[in-house]
Amino acid sequence: MSVSNVKSKDPNATLDFKFNWDDWLSTGETIIGQVITTASGITSASTSIIASACVVTWLIGGTSGHRYDVACKITTSASRIDERTMRIDVKNR
Repeated sequence: MSVSNVKSKDPNATLDFKFNWDDWLSTGETIIGQVITTASGITSASTSIIASACVVTWLIGGTSGHRYDVACKITTSASRIDERTMRIDVKNR
């Protein structure tokens, strides 16, 4: 598992987090599907593809003092599949 970055959020916040494949996609290639997988305790409320190269997910919940992995698996118009994982540190702010 490759962890692309670590972000933080308050347990009461609903925030957007972006997975960016812009530098990885070939010219003309776009993201056509995505699946978000979250660790137990944090939830993806909604997800969308923006600009055909990024996936944005809105995360809610989590317990202060815990770290959660959130994975985004994409399929592209060239039938390539990739997955990236982001760590979310939940803490009171």
